[in-house]
Amino acid sequence: MTQGILLVGGMGTRLLPLTRSVPKPMLPIAGLPVTEHQLMAAKDAGITSIVLAASYLSEVFIPYFGDGSRWGIHLQYAVETEPLGTGGAIRNAAKFLNGLENIAIFNGDVLSSHNLAKQIEMHESRDADVTLHLTEVSDARAYGCVSTGKDGRVSAFNEKMENPIANTINAGCYIFNPRVLLDIPVEQVVSIERDIFPQLIESRRKIYGYIDRSYWIDIGTPQTLLQGSSDLVAGTSRSAALDSLNLDRHMGDYLAMEGSIISPSAQLSGGTSVCRGASIGDGAKMEGSIISSNAIVLRNVTLTKCFVAEGATVDSGSHLSHAYVGRDGVTALIA
Repeated sequence: MTQGILLVGGMGTRLLPLTRSVPKPMLPIAGLPVTEHQLMAAKDAGITSIVLAASYLSEVFIPYFGDGSRWGIHLQYAVETEPLGTGGAIRNAAKFLNGLENIAIFNGDVLSSHNLAKQIEMHESRDADVTLHLTEVSDARAYGCVSTGKDGRVSAFNEKMENPIANTINAGCYIFNPRVLLDIPVEQVVSIERDIFPQLIESRRKIYGYIDRSYWIDIGTPQTLLQGSSDLVAGTSRSAALDSLNLDRHMGDYLAMEGSIISPSAQLSGGTSVCRGASIGDGAKMEGSIISSNAIVLRNVTLTKCFVAEGATVDSGSHLSHAYVGRDGVTALIA
């Protein structure tokens, strides 16, 4: 069996203003929190014991997920009083694990359709110390690029650089042998990407890359969050969390969660998602937008690639593009 750690402690500064009152892993995509999609992806691969490594707005997670029993998983929470970095968060969360089984570690701002079960299988077959999920991008400057040999062994791990040595990047999902935890200092701020991985490679530890070219997106900006949500609604990417859900409407062009109210004269397209308790008024037109729980969109509103926060109201006749609508008004998203 494999255990899991989901890193959900980041502040999500690239996502401001969306993350002023909601941690980024709890932002909705395709009607559900990002974390719910990730937890169900882990369960789909046979992982049913998971620790959420939380810090920023950590109190938001427990009321929603509880002990995980509603989803058929066992959830525990490792809350950092001060942010410890990715490596420190992993080490802190590991105290809730049994110390014997492999550990799947997920970054909380990634949406991926890669074959996690095969990544675990590769890791086990090679008795690897770490097996990284790698994917290919056309421009690797914004990511950690990873070089591998013909046998898949990682030869170099470089964080963001202006002239990347490869277009194969770190996709944010790692399988650890528990012995690797001994290389991470306790209760110290440390980066798994900048500190631990380069150190392990230099020490000739068995670090492998599992290359999977399935759908992958970093949902760390408002634009990519909206894109990831639209892709899920359109079926471009898959979520196990949606497979068994009782959706009110899922037309490909839009998704409406049970308990939402949509006027028959409203027009929804471009992968728009409407969360539980939201209300869409007469003549509203929405393209590629996210309408959070209990939000109200009044009549004759036009929204293009907008994010409407939980409980917010969009006034009648509003015409908004690339905007964030919170309870205290409208903010333009970063282009």
